[in-house]
Amino acid sequence: MFKDRTDAALQLADRLKQFKDENVVVLAIPKGGLPLGAIIAKALKAPLDVALSKKIGHPFNKEYAIGAVSLENSVLKDDIGIPKKYIVEETERIRNILRQRYGQYYKDRPPVPLKNKTIIIVDDGVATGNTLKVTAQLVHAQHPKKTIVAIPVAPHGAVQNLEASEFINEVICLETPYNFRAVGQFYEEFDQVSEAEAIQLFEGANRLVNP
Repeated sequence: MFKDRTDAALQLADRLKQFKDENVVVLAIPKGGLPLGAIIAKALKAPLDVALSKKIGHPFNKEYAIGAVSLENSVLKDDIGIPKKYIVEETERIRNILRQRYGQYYKDRPPVPLKNKTIIIVDDGVATGNTLKVTAQLVHAQHPKKTIVAIPVAPHGAVQNLEASEFINEVICLETPYNFRAVGQFYEEFDQVSEAEAIQLFEGANRLVNP
């Protein structure tokens, strides 16, 4: 059990200190991953960036990721039997959201280059691992040196799912409880992170690295 995202981030940062001397980029999943990402980036003296990608949900179960979309590309599970029209429309809808987020987060500066870097993808927890799995595949297209997934909590099956990905080199998960129902179950405080709070954390973390 974690007190809040700050507590989870500090514990994760301690586990990640082995990467402090590497050329690291911390990549947070908006919005819940940003409070953790900001703390971890500061601890590792690394730049913080955001994973501007979003899952494509199954038409009959939006929480189930059948793929993911970024502004540049997309990945989709094989043999999912979903009509092409749905995929095309969802991809465009998601990209419209991502374009808006891009303007909010980056304003006049470009994203951090990921090529030949150690990328640490951070979220506040996962239920299935599918979204992080496809995010790692999108990151792989930028040719990082290696990709680490760092999360406070996930069911054992989700960790196995992530470890099975050819695009993830290592998974660091602090707790794998047996009775997993939802991420928030393992936090005493688990308030929603607003877009404004997430952007403020992102900008503040990067001012520390690039004053």
